[in-house]
Order: sequence, then C-alpha cells, then structure tokens
Amino acid sequence: MTPILLTTGQILSAHARLRPTEIGARDMERSLSYQEWNARACRLANALIGLGLAKGDRVAVLAYNRLEWAEIYTATAKAGLISVPINFRLTGTEAAFIINDSGAAAVIVEDALLPTLDAARADIHIPEDRFILIGGTPRAGYRGYEDLLSAASDTEPKAMVLPDDPWCLMYTSGTTGNPKGAIRSHRGMAMLALMTDIEFHLHRQDDALLVMPMCHANSLNFFTAFLYCGGRITIFSRPSFDPELCLKALGQATFSSLVPTHYAMMLDIPSGKRGNTTNVEKLLISSAPSFAETKRRIMEMFPNSGLFELYGSTESGWVTMLHPHEQFDHLGTVGREVVGSAPIRLLDDNGQDVPDGEAGELFSCNPYQFDGYWNLPEKTAEAMRGPYLSVGDVAMRDEQGFIRLLDRKKNMIISGGENVYPSEVEQALIKHPDVRDVAVFGIEDPKWGERVVAAVVLDNGATHTAETLIDWSRGHLAGFKRPREIIFLAPDQMPRNATGKILHRTLREIFNKGRS
Repeated sequence: MTPILLTTGQILSAHARLRPTEIGARDMERSLSYQEWNARACRLANALIGLGLAKGDRVAVLAYNRLEWAEIYTATAKAGLISVPINFRLTGTEAAFIINDSGAAAVIVEDALLPTLDAARADIHIPEDRFILIGGTPRAGYRGYEDLLSAASDTEPKAMVLPDDPWCLMYTSGTTGNPKGAIRSHRGMAMLALMTDIEFHLHRQDDALLVMPMCHANSLNFFTAFLYCGGRITIFSRPSFDPELCLKALGQATFSSLVPTHYAMMLDIPSGKRGNTTNVEKLLISSAPSFAETKRRIMEMFPNSGLFELYGSTESGWVTMLHPHEQFDHLGTVGREVVGSAPIRLLDDNGQDVPDGEAGELFSCNPYQFDGYWNLPEKTAEAMRGPYLSVGDVAMRDEQGFIRLLDRKKNMIISGGENVYPSEVEQALIKHPDVRDVAVFGIEDPKWGERVVAAVVLDNGATHTAETLIDWSRGHLAGFKRPREIIFLAPDQMPRNATGKILHRTLREIFNKGRS
C-alpha cells in the first residue's frame, strides 16, 4: 500500500486515540478534549451525510468565532465535504452570492447572524431541511445544530477521503468585483501545516490563541498547523476585538497571530492593566504593513516572545517569513522564502525576471498553493505562469534575498508617467510623530492622469492641516510621490476588511463622495 498524507479528519482521530483526555480545542467559555472533539466531529459528519450530502458537496458556514468552527472544519474533512466559510461582516446579498456560487448543499448559521441570512434566504438555492442553526431557540425553517449531533452516531464516517480531495473553498475578500473561491485541498493544507510547524517550531505544549476570524485563511492555516502538531487551539470567541480580554487570554497562550491594529489597541492599554504578558513565546504580525516603532513596543510588551512577520495570501499560503532575529536588520521587508518553497520570481510586464533592486510582479511556487478558482478556469490561468502563482503584488528583492513588498499592482498610482507605490508614501508619512495611521490611493487627474491622496488618522489630541503635513513630506518624498491632498479620518473610519487590510477602493469612494 502506498503511504498517504493524513487529512485533518484523520489527524484528529489519531490525537483522540493517543491523547484522549488532553484539551484539543476550546473557546472563551467551553473546552473539548481530543476524544470529545473527535466524537462530536464524527456526529456532525454523520448527521450531514444523513441529510443526503455526499462526498464533494459544499457546506456554507456563517458564524462568529466559536468552538463549533473546530467541529465543522474537522467534520467536513471526515465526510469528504467541502467547507465554505463566509465572512460574518458581509451583507445578506453578499453571503447569498457565495452560497450560490459555491453550489452549497447546506448552510450552518449562528443565531446572532440569522438576520443576515434571512435577508437573502429567498435567493438561496438550498433545500429547506438543510438550514442548520447554532444556538438560540428552535426556529421554523432551521434544524438545531445540537439536535442533529445528538441524533447521529459518533463512529468514524465511512467516506473515502484522499489527500488531493478539496477540503475548503476560501472566498477572497473581493476588493475588486465579486469574490473568487480559492480551492484548498487536504494535501495542500497538510503541507502548509507541516511547513508552519517547522518555521515556528510548534509543538504539543503550544497553545494558540486564534483571534482572527475563523472564516479567514489566517486562522484556518494556524488551526490546521496546531491540529497537526497536537497543540491546544483556543478560539477567541467574541464578535469583535476586545483588547483587554485578548491580553487576559494571552496570559495562558504561547502563540497568536494579530494584525497591527490589534497590537495598537493593546498598546493603548495602561501597563498596569495588561496582566501577565510573559507566557507568550511566539507572535505574528501580518496582513497589513507594520512599522519599526510598533514592533519595538510589541516586543517590550511581550518580553519573552519572538516576533515573526510573513507575507502570503489565501491562494498561495505563506510565501515569505521574517524571523525574530531578522526584524531590525531587515526592516521594511517580509523576509525570505518559507521552507519548502521554490525561489520567488519577480517578473516585468513582458514576463522577464527583473534584477535585484528593481520592482516586478511577485510569483511564488510551493507545495501547498491552491488548486485554482472555483468554476473560473480563466481566472486561474491568469494567475499562473507554469507552476508559479501571482495574486498581483509588486515587490523587489535586495542583494541578500529579502523581499520588500511595494504594493498591489492594481493599487499602483501612475502620476505624470511615474510609478508611485502607495506603501512607499505610507512608510514616509507614518514617520511623522503625530500620524497614527495612513493609507494612500490615487484618483483621476486631468493633468497628471492620477494624483496622490492620503487618508490620515492623527494621534489623540493632535491637530494638523493638510498643508502642514504636505509641507512636512517635502523632506521625505520626491515631488511626484508627495500627496496632493490629505483627508483626515477618525480611527474607526479607516475602512478595513476582516484581516485588517485597508480597502483602497472604499477610500476612493469616500473621497469622491466628499467632493460630489
């Protein structure tokens, strides 16, 4: 028999057999041993099969962070089904698009998000008996999640699940047009988990606090990595980020992945209210640009932790990683290729490799990248150059091989024939002592083609005019890179997606609306 790579469903079974009483997954209120977790995952898998779902069918999930995500992801893996996580911040119409585009055969929804689903239920093409409700009181038109589990068997499902079968359909954030479903196989996710375990030196004694939405690739990737190594998974079960509660939870965790905004909110908490910050051993900052001063303050707040930074995408998984010992020697970079990856290629518009120090579109190649976009072969073909994948980011490589992200190719501003990368302008403006956050975008200009505009969030109590900041930038930016206009926003007005990435398209809309 040819040895095969174990799927997540099979890995969970192994831990349940070898370490039955060890805590495997928990949220802020409940916990499950590996044995209990496996039994509930089997029950859910068998219940879904009992509803008529067959291998390859899709199961859409709309829920805040909660323990049931651990059961759902492993149950679909055991049954050969495909999880379709939906961002809980979407509207009913947006959620219905993903459900219908994926051809979901069932949907699982949390009671708090029923208004979102009910708003578009008439447009969702799923049989009436396959709407499943987590929590709340019994409701007409929905099957109770716990009722399904209690009536099902906890024996292992008989489905034949192979490593190359799809496991998850991860819809991208859709900053331009409708979101696309990235197909992630069991093999790809297993390989990503093992590479993550190697890079972060994860082990069974580690406890991951998963704060990012469980519907997003970041938390799914670390969920899988900690499941494979047999660590403990703690899901931050709150609908929104609570910095004080997060700090309290980190008192028992050894790892977490957070975005710069999360760290900034925790750093605003007085040191006397932060509790125990010495237990954490590994922290990741990702999904948005981070600055040197922020990194220094994070390391001061968590004195026993190494700080990692990485670059990746839903489609590619991890591409590069910057390790703790590299943080201040290679500021502004996202590290070098993750272990197991082929060398990154940076290509010009003619598909030719550019020399070090020049900008090119980033193409990565690794053993865990996605298997294509769901029902979009032409989009898949556009993203690929042979085995190499691009999601449209522009970067450059220095002489030591470290990668510096410049921007999304689609965000690049062309002003007077010169290329302006918003991230470069942002890095300059954030150095101003009164600037807390900044995002740069381009708008049409009859003379220059596009002009540079900056959206700025000032520190509490600071006051500035657009003219004073533009004048300050003269010593930091070439003339064609300097913003021509600046708009000031409150911290909660800076538009971001679920991972903390700034939505440049939304900023353009805000700017244009303000001028109309």
